[in-house]
Amino acid sequence: MVFEQLSDRLTNTFERLRGRPRVTEVDLDEALRDVRVALLEADVNLKVVRQLIATVRERAAGERVLESITGAQQIVKIVHDAIVEMLGGAATPLARADRPPTVIVLAGLQGSGKTTTAAKLANLLRKQGRHPLLVAADVHRPAAIDQLVALGKQLGLPVRAVDPKRVATDVAALASGAAAEGHDTVIVDTAGRLHIDEAMMTEIADVVAAAKPHETLLVVDAMAGQDAVESATAFHARLPLTGLVLAKADGDARGGASLSVRAVTGVPVKLIGTGEKLDAIEVFHPDRLAQRILGMGDILTLVERAQEHMDEKTAEAQAKKFLEAQFTFDDFYSQLQQVKKMGPLGDLLKMIPGLGGLAKQLPEGPEAEREMRKIEAIISSMTKAERADPVLINGSRRRRIAAGSGTTVSDVNRLVKQFAEMRKLMKQMGSMAKSGRLPRLPGMPGLPRA
Repeated sequence: MVFEQLSDRLTNTFERLRGRPRVTEVDLDEALRDVRVALLEADVNLKVVRQLIATVRERAAGERVLESITGAQQIVKIVHDAIVEMLGGAATPLARADRPPTVIVLAGLQGSGKTTTAAKLANLLRKQGRHPLLVAADVHRPAAIDQLVALGKQLGLPVRAVDPKRVATDVAALASGAAAEGHDTVIVDTAGRLHIDEAMMTEIADVVAAAKPHETLLVVDAMAGQDAVESATAFHARLPLTGLVLAKADGDARGGASLSVRAVTGVPVKLIGTGEKLDAIEVFHPDRLAQRILGMGDILTLVERAQEHMDEKTAEAQAKKFLEAQFTFDDFYSQLQQVKKMGPLGDLLKMIPGLGGLAKQLPEGPEAEREMRKIEAIISSMTKAERADPVLINGSRRRRIAAGSGTTVSDVNRLVKQFAEMRKLMKQMGSMAKSGRLPRLPGMPGLPRA
C-alpha cells in the first residue's frame, strides 16, 4: 500500500519518543532527523522536507513541548498538522457549473492512469446522482478509445469518441450538446505521451481553450517518483490546472513524491485512486491521509465505506447481535460478504486506530482470497443447526465439515476457536459500549450506532 514504508518509519520514531518521560532537545533532534530520513527515503521532494522539518522545529519551540510530560504527543500533533498543511489543508471539492454541463478535462502523461481515472470519476459522480458523459479524446495511444468504451460499457455509461483531425472542436461540440442529451457532466480523457513535448502541450491547450472546462485535472502516477513532480510543474506552466488526481496510490510502498506535488505546484489534490476496481477512487482529505501516514487510522473513511456498501438495517441488526454475543455463523458469513465489497481486509484494519500491526500479519493478494474462500467453504458445509449453535460441532461433525469443504480438521478447529474468541471479544466490547468506554460510530458494522 502507498506510503506504507513512510508510515512504518514514522510510527516507529514516535513510539520511541513516547517511551521517554520527557522530550529533551536531544530527543527532538533525533526524532526530526529520523523524520527527515524517512521522508527522503519515501521520495518526498528535498525542498518540501526541509520546509516541513523547519516548521515542526519552530512550532515545537514555540509551544514549549520540551521537558513537558505530554511533549511526545504534542510533537506528533505538530508533525500531523505540518503534513496536513503540506497536503493542502482541507479537502477541495470538484467545481460544479451553475448551468450544466460541468466539463472536466483530464491531462497527464501516457501510463499515468488517465483513462481508468476517467471511468472511476464518472462512476463516483454517478453515485452522487450525476449523469456523466465520457469523451474519448486520446487519439494517439493505440486502443485508448476502445479501452474507455469498454469501461463505459462495464459501468453502463455512454462514451463518445472524437475525430483525430478535429479533437478540440469535437470536444467543444460534445460538451455544448451534452445537456440536451440529459448529461450534466462531461469527462474528457485527453491524449498523453511517454514524455512531455510541444505537440502534446499544444493539443491539450487547444482542447482546454475550446471546451472551457470547469475543472482541468492533472492525473499523477503516485509511483512515478520525482518525475511526477517535474511533469506536474511542466503541465502547470502550460495549462490552467485546477486540481490533481493521485492515481495508483495503492501500488507503491513509498509514494512520497506524490505528497510533494501539491507543495511544489500549489495546485490542490482533489481525488486519490486507491485500487484497481472502478469504485476505488475517493475525495482527497489531507487530514485523513496524514492520520494514515502517522499510524492513527482513518475511521471517517472506514465509516463512509461501510455506509456505502452495507445495508443500513441489516448492519444495525447485526451490530446488536454482535455486541450481545448472539451472532451466529450465518451472521458471520453475511458480514464476510459485506466486508469483501469494502476492500482488502488488511486495508480496512489499517483505518482502525491500533490495529495497523494486526493488518500486517494478515495474508495479502491471492493468499488472502484463498483464506476467505476456505472460511466460506467451511461455513457452507455446516448444517443449519451447527451454524446457529457452534457448541454442537463435536469431533465427528468437524471431520464431516472438513471433508465436505475440502479442508482439514485443523482448519475447522481453528475457525471454530477463532469464532468463539470473537464472540467473547464482542461481548466485552458490548459491555464497554454500555459503560460509555467505546466510541459510538455511525454506520459501522459490529459497533453501536449513534
